[in-house]
Amino acid sequence: MLKCRTVWKKLAPLARASSTVCRQNVRRAGLTNGRIPIRVPTAHMSTGPAGGGGDNLKYALLVGLAGIGGLTYAVKTLRGDQKRYEERIAEIESRPHKATKGPVTDVQTAAPAVPEPELEAAPSPEEPSPPAENAAPDAEAVAHDAEAAPSSKTTEPPPADEPVVEASPEEAAAPAAVPVVEEELPPPTEPSPAELSEPEPAPTLVEESVTLTEPAAAAEPPATAPPEPQSEVVAESAVDSTPASAKVPSHAPYLLIGGGTASFAAARSIRARDPGAKVLIVTDEPDLPYMRPPLSKELWFSDDPSVTETLRFKQWNGKERSIYFQPPSFYIKPEDFDSAENGGVAVLTCRKVVHMDVRGNKVKLDDNIEISYDKCLVATGGIPRNLQVIERAGEEVKKRTTLFRKIEDFKSLEKVSRNINSITIIGGGFLGSELACALGRRSTESGLEVIQMFPEKGNMGKVLPEYLSNWTTEKVKREGVKVITESLVKSVTYKDDKLEIHLKDGRLVKTDHIVAAVGLEPNIDLAKSAGLEVDSDFGGYRVNAELQARSNIWVAGDAACFYDIRLGRRRVEHHDHAVVSGRLAGENMTGANKPYWHQSMFWSDLGPDVGYEAIGIVDSSLPTVGVFAKATAKDTPKAATEQSGTGIRSESETEDTATSPVASATPPPVVEHKDDYGKGVIFYLRDKVVVGIILWNVFNRMPIARKIIKDGEEHADLNEVAKLFNIHED
Repeated sequence: MLKCRTVWKKLAPLARASSTVCRQNVRRAGLTNGRIPIRVPTAHMSTGPAGGGGDNLKYALLVGLAGIGGLTYAVKTLRGDQKRYEERIAEIESRPHKATKGPVTDVQTAAPAVPEPELEAAPSPEEPSPPAENAAPDAEAVAHDAEAAPSSKTTEPPPADEPVVEASPEEAAAPAAVPVVEEELPPPTEPSPAELSEPEPAPTLVEESVTLTEPAAAAEPPATAPPEPQSEVVAESAVDSTPASAKVPSHAPYLLIGGGTASFAAARSIRARDPGAKVLIVTDEPDLPYMRPPLSKELWFSDDPSVTETLRFKQWNGKERSIYFQPPSFYIKPEDFDSAENGGVAVLTCRKVVHMDVRGNKVKLDDNIEISYDKCLVATGGIPRNLQVIERAGEEVKKRTTLFRKIEDFKSLEKVSRNINSITIIGGGFLGSELACALGRRSTESGLEVIQMFPEKGNMGKVLPEYLSNWTTEKVKREGVKVITESLVKSVTYKDDKLEIHLKDGRLVKTDHIVAAVGLEPNIDLAKSAGLEVDSDFGGYRVNAELQARSNIWVAGDAACFYDIRLGRRRVEHHDHAVVSGRLAGENMTGANKPYWHQSMFWSDLGPDVGYEAIGIVDSSLPTVGVFAKATAKDTPKAATEQSGTGIRSESETEDTATSPVASATPPPVVEHKDDYGKGVIFYLRDKVVVGIILWNVFNRMPIARKIIKDGEEHADLNEVAKLFNIHED
């Protein structure tokens, strides 16, 4: 049909010119309108005897008959061409196809759905393909080309009143070829059997804005050819590898950058205040939101050999739970985000936001896809620090070093610890001490040598007062850990299948693997493109009391440097702060306009027997006052979880502070063994005012500590204040 139209455009001027010549000859022959003869002088005739005109009359009759025959032929051609066009359309509709994704215009008619024919066999690789110009396009090729080349030139149809001229017999014998566009495109892939299992609605027929192209090498194979397994596999993989852009929503009313605790808390808070809200979480991790504390605590004490796969653990009270906040069924799929009638929370994994356009309210992903938003939360968390001596040591050292932060780090370290003889943990803070105790327990079973080294005089020396830090170090040693205090790493080398750690005092430590637990750096990669302010003292994004960095942008979790109305500007890197700040940011994104006044707490466990909870500024450089008592069987993390019913102890806390705590009238007993710190309270002072509190093996008393810090009063006798925690009760 299209070929005939092209031929007609070329032959139409010639046909009109020929018709004009015929009319002129007829007039000269004396047949004007076929009725009134005109006498022409004999001298004007080119041939014939004088006084005659028979030859001219015969010539005119022949020309007239030829014109009538040509008109009849054109009418028959038009009718036959229309019939072939209808047959071709029916053939296209009967084939399996995909719906055209690209934009279409000038819709003429809607084709009725037709039953799906039997599937044709795939072509064999050994069979040569027919020439490309002899391949007829099908509906899938049309759909593919319309999507792949929206900017290519389209083929204009001929005017409706213009007849279609039949091609020459030689041209009509060949199959119709499609016009070639300027830009050559690859041939469309064959649909997989899975796609062809159910017929889809037939596409709408269009006359314009669909660009056709010659397939590179595609012709319909004979129906008797057996299918090749290899072709089937390729087709399935082509379907599975759907372009990522098809699954990414272009707009999110609530966009949360980061897939950690703060983002999940914000999403839950947004949905609580706006039940129909659509929330999109974008994370560069492959996992759904999960809690991080068990990665360095309970998961290491699991008896399940498949714990790295299930990521389920037993709390100290024996109850089992998953590391994930919610199962996959809780979330909606990103591809269903736009069509979700009741809203929901979708998680876009393995994607990283690399640029923010705060004026245009949109972000760009690492694959250049853009997502616009109405409200945005930045909860990018932090990145584990590494020692410069390790960074400069070369690839052999770096690939034998773990920076512990994510699920994949836990899986990797758990596997490594079962296949080596020695492991060294550099760092004496919360994470380093927790991992040392966890791996130390394993050393008694498998003979694994566990070494912990740090520059302080004792474990958690930057947090605990010196006497309590030394006691904690002895506790870690009893867990089977070789502790090397006051050690500064000078260099690390790889020699004879061993890592050699050279200390500045000349000591040498040989090991198989290193775990660097030396702190966290807030992730502020988006600060430059977004124009967000970064705090020069504490790091992280500076936000106001409502956790807002700029219009329509909030920050929560480890990356937020917020203003504490009681303690000044701070940045906190703990689970409880991520929960509470994320929850408040979510409320404010829905219009709550609440200030962040909550004093977040954090906790750490050195196994099931020793644990502590802390709040406020706990810095060992501050003056401290400690009040201790003899511990009982119930003064352990295990007993605390049995009472509260949860291993994540901050979940039992609320934002409500204690009201008018009543001190116990029982006088404190005299502690005979000063070095036996079974349980107690440590107060941290600044200008004689309590700014931080650690509850050592004292649990479920955090509201009281929160109120003491909030009041900000100067206390003459902190022993009396310690009575508020009832530490002297049996």
